[in-house]
Amino acid sequence: MMTICAHRGASGYAPENTLEAFELAVQQGAHGVELDVQLTRDKELIVIHDERIDRVSDGIGAVTDLTLAEIKRHVFNRTHPQYEGARAPTLREVYELLKPTGLYVNVELKNSANPYPGMEEKCLELAAQMGMEDRVVYSSFQHNSMMRVKELNAQATCGLLYACVMVRPWEYAAALGADALHPLYTELLFNPDECAQAHAKGIQVNVWTVNDERNMRMCLEAGADMLITNFPDRALDLIKMAGGQG
Repeated sequence: MMTICAHRGASGYAPENTLEAFELAVQQGAHGVELDVQLTRDKELIVIHDERIDRVSDGIGAVTDLTLAEIKRHVFNRTHPQYEGARAPTLREVYELLKPTGLYVNVELKNSANPYPGMEEKCLELAAQMGMEDRVVYSSFQHNSMMRVKELNAQATCGLLYACVMVRPWEYAAALGADALHPLYTELLFNPDECAQAHAKGIQVNVWTVNDERNMRMCLEAGADMLITNFPDRALDLIKMAGGQG
């Protein structure tokens, strides 16, 4: 069964990467949530997508230049102003919210622009402390980072993010010891047998970010394992209509 993962929470309806968006994803019935993690100036794991806070908050500045306390002063509701109390949560705060729900968490390490030395260790340590190890999927566009996660914990589930059309990506993933491919969904238009080839090697295919029904249906028919979307309710409705289990 294809699972539905709420991209930065139910971010089509609530401010991305906030507890409000994650809580809404739970209410809508998502199987998991996807989020982005970076390190603040004082080395705290903060859930923010952009390298700067300008687009989504009432503040300005680079995440690497701000402490956790400084980021917490700002409201993160520029995309959905009705959420007047939305703040950027720490990864620990997200785990505290989601642990009772049973949802899995796709933690994307945003370390392509900033290398964030030691972030892999911090993420693994926190998951262990919170008892979330078996419910976390790590992903990154920086594939060396995923290899580092595997070096630290061979049992960790790791996915390789990419937005280009790759030649036989299932072979690449197998060579690196990755558990999953995380392509932009349009990859399946150019590699229609990607899911079958990946599954033959024991590798999952988790696609992003799929927001319209036509492309959701295409990914479902192609055999994708996880569909990452801003609108988990729409994707769940599609699965039900297709005869799957929501």
